[in-house]
Amino acid sequence: MSDGYGSHADYMSWVKDDAGSRQQAIEDVLSKAFSKFVEKREVEVIVFSGMTAFDLAKAIITYPLILKPLLAICNIAARAIERDLSIKNLDTYEPKLSNEQANVIAGYIKPFLPSLIEIPALSQIDRIAFIDKEIRKKKGRWEKKIIESLSQFSILNFQKRLFNAEGEKFELDAASPNSGDIKIGIDIKRIEARRDIHKRCDEIVNKATKLKSAFPNSKFGAVVYYPFIEEHVNIQNRLRSSNIDCVVFASETKESIESATRMLLSSFEVSKK
Repeated sequence: MSDGYGSHADYMSWVKDDAGSRQQAIEDVLSKAFSKFVEKREVEVIVFSGMTAFDLAKAIITYPLILKPLLAICNIAARAIERDLSIKNLDTYEPKLSNEQANVIAGYIKPFLPSLIEIPALSQIDRIAFIDKEIRKKKGRWEKKIIESLSQFSILNFQKRLFNAEGEKFELDAASPNSGDIKIGIDIKRIEARRDIHKRCDEIVNKATKLKSAFPNSKFGAVVYYPFIEEHVNIQNRLRSSNIDCVVFASETKESIESATRMLLSSFEVSKK
């Protein structure tokens, strides 16, 4: 990258020596820690040092499913591909690449590949990345379910909206109406660890403050996912603000989502009769 901005190669160079030292240390302690259980077995190994970038490109074109695990062992994500190679909207799990794009990517990742790697290890790396993606996708669906439930049980329609306050742009996870002055704004927040309480609650309070500064007559509510039910009162206390009109809690279940959204809508007097 030019003008002082870093590329993936720059970032990798920052940590190359430390990562190499840690890898060696990890291999040493694993051998010692599990010495009684270490076995030598014959396993298929991919020798990347024995192939050219053209060999790699051909493999990617023929079997595009291999792209994600290859990128994973290089610590490269789609954002780096877009930033450094200008290949936009790349689905690394089910890539659709032209021959030219495959050649460019192959040349880009070749220097970052290890000399060799065992196929079972590479497939396990892909498995971990895939599981993480699917879990994050499911969590994202929870927010969509909240928005759908709000619209289902309200006389109003809710959708994501941007608004300006004090020269900055902010996004509401759900708001009504779809245009014009915002009457109701809702922040939908997952807090999955106790250590995140301060940060997430501050985010909610700040969003409420900004909404009321832009639309003084609006109402603000929050739908919170927090798995420590006995500590919900702590969240409510931290969200005690004149700018926050209602706080409800919802888990993953349909019943909990409907109950929470109905309670929120009722407090705003916009529930369907």
